[in-house]
Amino acid sequence: MSVAGLRRAARESVAGLPGAFWWLWTSTLVNRLGAFVATFMALYLTIDRGYSASYAGLVAALHGLGGVVSSLGAGVMTDRFGRRPTLLVAQVSTAFSVALLGFMRDPVAIAAVAFLVGMASNASRPAVQAMMADIVRPEDRVRAFALNFWAINLGFAISSMAAGFIAEYSYLAGFLIEAGMTLACAVVVFVKLPESRPERTPGDGAPGHAPVSLLTVLRDGRYMGVVGLSLLVAVIFQQGYLGLPIAMGEAGFTPADYGLVIGFNGVLIVVLQIPVTRFIERRDPRNLLVVSALLAGYGFGLTAFAGSLGVFALTVCVWTLAEIVNAPTQTGLVVRLSPVEGRGRYQGMYTMSWAVASLIAPLMSGFVIDHWGAAWLWGVCAVIGTAAAGGYALLMRGLPEEGGAVPAGAGTGAACGGTGAGTVSDRTGADTSAGPGTAAGGAVSREAGAGAAAGAARVFAEGSSGERS
Repeated sequence: MSVAGLRRAARESVAGLPGAFWWLWTSTLVNRLGAFVATFMALYLTIDRGYSASYAGLVAALHGLGGVVSSLGAGVMTDRFGRRPTLLVAQVSTAFSVALLGFMRDPVAIAAVAFLVGMASNASRPAVQAMMADIVRPEDRVRAFALNFWAINLGFAISSMAAGFIAEYSYLAGFLIEAGMTLACAVVVFVKLPESRPERTPGDGAPGHAPVSLLTVLRDGRYMGVVGLSLLVAVIFQQGYLGLPIAMGEAGFTPADYGLVIGFNGVLIVVLQIPVTRFIERRDPRNLLVVSALLAGYGFGLTAFAGSLGVFALTVCVWTLAEIVNAPTQTGLVVRLSPVEGRGRYQGMYTMSWAVASLIAPLMSGFVIDHWGAAWLWGVCAVIGTAAAGGYALLMRGLPEEGGAVPAGAGTGAACGGTGAGTVSDRTGADTSAGPGTAAGGAVSREAGAGAAAGAARVFAEGSSGERS
């Protein structure tokens, strides 16, 4: 493609999105650039503080549990009190809890504050996603979510490199820098950014416009089916940062080898996310979700046959392509199935699926590897991917056409994205366990434990949801 063609493609990728979205996009990028704690938390606990990989895994799991606890509550707050107040409370709480974590020395205190960090950081996600749905036209949402996912991964890639230099100087400095950047983002929310929640209309109290509650969400069969499938897919993706480092360690590879292989994930997302999104944004979401689930399941399934770094890298490329397709498509579908007046609660339920996956994935990978071996784990991933693909095909039958205009005045709000909470993207994803295999049975080699500690850095970065979208 010529330079002129690249410029035209770039213009088309960003054209038509409101200015408020770019506040949101920029704040997401800035927050991920400051996600230093997410990057080196596992290494801080195992290397600097001298704790075991099992303890690092416990702390990661408690961080994820905090996300589970806060997801639904934050969704209710987003609908009831608004996006801006929820974001302000979440950002300020995250800043202070992250700073406090840097001063903790007692293992019980570290675990307790990590739980608080997980609660605070994850609380911003329903509000961020609801606000993005408020300010972006329906036909542009897949592209908007893809751009946000891209920013998360770009920020993570840069912060990962910066974290190493900061850790050489002082781990505490990393905690304080992240707290300062998160607090600055909270100030921007308070001073510059108005509320984006759509105004209630007179019809809200009329028949057919009953208030949306959590019970409403639970009774929405199609939506809860999507949440359940999201949980399955999240469990698969998290094996890249849980099962993969342990399996590579058992096979004799070093943490550096794992770092090289998993690095393909971030690089491919940064390079391919925008062009792939341009290709898929007008296509049927049902087909895209079926294909992405199969690519995820069988991408990890192929790991059972990996015996060299090249093959491991190839498998990462396969499931990364699944992630690139799945993240914006699934997030767009969640918005599509959510009533405007209940976006916070619906997004909270979706966020919780990733938070729950962050608790299930470590237990699953550790148990399966310790009892049957890594090859069985990759076989289970293939089965789960196949089941998820079938589920999407069935649930998406008769999917209603997307409709509804962006409410008047909704295009003026923006907010800061959550920090240290993935993507996966994001990343889902908080930003889970550093060493599920060691926690489950101690049968993993020293290299595997070290690789798991390194891999947990990425899982921490995806937060309790592991979701980078």
